[in-house]
Amino acid sequence: MNSSVSSSDALRIIHVLRAPVGGLFRHVYDLTKEQIALGHHVGLITDSLTGGTRAEEIFDELRPHLELGIQRVPMHRLPHPTDLTALRLIAKTVKESAPHVLHGHGSKGGLYARLSAAVFGKHGPVRAYTPHGGSFNYYPGSPTHRAFMLVENFLERGTDLLSFESAYIAGRFKHFVHEPRTLSRIVWNGISECEYQPVEPNADAADFVYIGELRAAKGIDTLLDAMFDLKQRNGHAPSLVLVGAGPDEHKLAEQAKHLGLAENISFPGILPAREAFRLGRAMVVPSRAESLPYVILEAAGAQIPLLATNVGGVCEIFGPYTHRLIKADDHLVLAEAMDRMMNMDADTKREEAQQLADFVATRFTLRQMVDGVISGYREAMALRNTGSTPVLEHAKSNVLRNM
Repeated sequence: MNSSVSSSDALRIIHVLRAPVGGLFRHVYDLTKEQIALGHHVGLITDSLTGGTRAEEIFDELRPHLELGIQRVPMHRLPHPTDLTALRLIAKTVKESAPHVLHGHGSKGGLYARLSAAVFGKHGPVRAYTPHGGSFNYYPGSPTHRAFMLVENFLERGTDLLSFESAYIAGRFKHFVHEPRTLSRIVWNGISECEYQPVEPNADAADFVYIGELRAAKGIDTLLDAMFDLKQRNGHAPSLVLVGAGPDEHKLAEQAKHLGLAENISFPGILPAREAFRLGRAMVVPSRAESLPYVILEAAGAQIPLLATNVGGVCEIFGPYTHRLIKADDHLVLAEAMDRMMNMDADTKREEAQQLADFVATRFTLRQMVDGVISGYREAMALRNTGSTPVLEHAKSNVLRNM
C-alpha cells in the first residue's frame, strides 16, 4: 500500500452499513484496515442484529484501532420503525465526531448516511455512497424496484460521491435513476497480494464447492436441479459442498432430500474462503444477481477452476474470458457446464485458471481499490469547498433537528 499520510492530510471517515456479512462487509473491512494503516481516523456504524460470532471477532480485532469508535444499532433490510433510532444515532455521531467523510454502503447504509448528515448541510461531512448491488438488484419494473429507484433519485441530491463497485451497477443507476448529477466513479473491488497465491484441493475434495449466502438470489435451487439432471443422465450425481449460511438453508436441505441428493451434499456452515476452496475441485457460482462478487475475485486469485453465470459485473471480472460464463437460472445449461467441467483434463483446468488469475491481477487489487476510494473522497471535498455539490436541504426532518 501507499505510505502513511501526514497528520494534516489524515481524514476522519465513518463507514455506515447494515448487515456485517458477505462481500459488502468484506469491502468495508478491507477499506477500514487499509485506511487506518495509511494514518486516517476511522469509525464504523452497523447493525446489531446480524453478523453472529464471526462479525464480533472482526469487530474485536478492529475496535482498538477505530479512533472514531464502533456503534451497533438495530437495522432492518426494509423500512422499519428502528430506522429513526439509527438516523438519530448517526446524526449524533456526526455532530460529536466531526468526520470529513460519511460513507454509506448498501441501500440502507446509503440512506442512513445521507439522510442523517443532511441536517448539517455544507458544514457537514462529504457523503459518499457505494450501492453494492442493493436496491439495484430488485427485478426491474416491479413495484419494489420502482419505489427504490425513486428513493435513489431523491437521495442523490444529497450525495457528494457515488463510488460504484462495478460498471454494471453504474449502468443500472444511469438507466433506472438518471445520469449522475454528482461526482461519480467506478472503483472495482480488489483483493490483496497474498490472495493471488494458488490453493490446492484436499485429497477428498468434492466435485464442486459453492461459497456464499444461502438465499434465492444465489440460484442454489437451480444448482440442485442441475445435479438431479446429471444424476438422471449419468446414473449418479456429483458431490457438492455448500459453504455459508442464510435464510434458505432449511429449504435447500429439503430440496436436496426430495431430489434424492442428500448424500451428495454437505453444509459445513461459514468458513474462510481460502479454507473453503480446498473442499472442492471446482467452484460453482449459479447466481441470478450479483454486483462484483468478492468470492469470484478470491477464487480467481487462488486459481480455482470456476463455473459462473453471466450476471451483474461478473463479466467485468472475466474480461476477455467472458465467453466461459453461462446463462443464469437454467438448470439444463448448468448441468451441461458442470458435466464439461468434471470431464475437463487437469492441464486445461490449470491453464484456464492461470489465465483468469493473470487478468484479474491487472485491475482488481486492494491498492487500486483503496487509492480510488480515497481520491474520490478528496475530489468530493474539493468540490464541496467550491460550493459545486448539491445539498439535500429539504431532508432536514424534525426528528434529526432535535438531536
